[in-house]
Amino acid sequence: MHVVEFCVSNAQHGTDEALRKLEQLPDVEVIEYGCLGNCGECFLSPYALVNGESVVAETAEQLYELVLEEIRKQERERSALDKLLDDL
Repeated sequence: MHVVEFCVSNAQHGTDEALRKLEQLPDVEVIEYGCLGNCGECFLSPYALVNGESVVAETAEQLYELVLEEIRKQERERSALDKLLDDL
């Protein structure tokens, strides 16, 4: 399960559409907070946290794609680590 966190204040950038699309995915838990403590990023750009990693985009549409990309990247890294540990 992947956790994607959004800041309510960041919805001014249109991130609510990315949030809704991500909520439809079976392996993604979407959480919306009043504040994530990244006020500088929040003010300037659409962003979300994916399993604690910040993902920043130029547009809300791009944010959705970058979140999916970050999820795939983290899955590859986890798989590689699991394989490495299995080989030990």
